[in-house]
Amino acid sequence: HARDRAAARMERGASEEPYIMSQESSSSSAYAAFWLYQRSDRWHTLEDIDWERECRETAGVISDPGEDVTLRGAYSAIGLSAHADLIVWAVSPCLEKLQDFAVAVDKTPLGRRLTMVQSYIGVGGMSLYDPTHGPAFIKGQDAKQYLSVYPFIKTPDWYLVPFEERRRLMIEHGEMGREYPSILTNTVNSFGIQDQEFIVALEDDDPHTLIKMVQRLRAAEVRKYTAVDTPIFLGRRKPIEEVLADLR
Repeated sequence: HARDRAAARMERGASEEPYIMSQESSSSSAYAAFWLYQRSDRWHTLEDIDWERECRETAGVISDPGEDVTLRGAYSAIGLSAHADLIVWAVSPCLEKLQDFAVAVDKTPLGRRLTMVQSYIGVGGMSLYDPTHGPAFIKGQDAKQYLSVYPFIKTPDWYLVPFEERRRLMIEHGEMGREYPSILTNTVNSFGIQDQEFIVALEDDDPHTLIKMVQRLRAAEVRKYTAVDTPIFLGRRKPIEEVLADLR
C-alpha cells in the first residue's frame, strides 16, 4: 500500500491535477464562482455621484451575499492584472444562489458601472486520488492574502493514459508541490458548463512563493499534458470597502 500512501502525500501538496468528483463525494462539494470585473468606460466620467452612499450600498451587498452563499474574498486587481480591477470569489452548494448573488451585485450602484470581463464557474469536490482531500475552501481553510486564478485544460491524450500512469505522474507532481506547504490549492471542475475543463485557484500570503512553486512545477513530467493554463489573474484580498476605494 506504499503507492496509496504516496498518492495521499501527493494530494496534500500543491497540484494542478483536477479533483474529479465521485458519486459518493456530492455531499462534500460546492460551486465556486470567480467573477472578474473591470470599470466601465463611464466610470471616471461620473463626478456628481454620492460616492460614500454608493460605496456603502455596494459593499453591503457584496459582504452579505445571502443565504447559502459564502464570500471567500474580494480582491483588488488594479496594477496586478491588466484586464481586471476587481475579483469576487463566492461559494455555494447551489448554483442558483450564486447567480442570484451575481444579479444582486450587478444591480448595486457601483455594480452598474462595472463590466464582468470573465466568469469562472465550477464544482469543487473531493479528490479522485484521495477521497479525504479536496480544495482549501471545501476543507474550511482560511483564505490568504493573494489569489492567483486561471483556467486549466488537459491535452486530449491525458484522458487516454491508463489510470495508474496518470497517478504516477501526479505523485511526482505533488511531491514537488509539497515543498511549498503554505500555498493553498483549489481546483474545481467546469466540464460541459464552460470553455475550460478546470479552474485552478492558488492562495498564499507571499506572491513570491507562488512564483517559486509554479516555476518548480514546470519541470514535472505531467506538464507535457497541459494544453491551457492562461490567462492568469492575480488579486490582493482586502475588506470590500478598501477594494472599492481602490476603484475610485
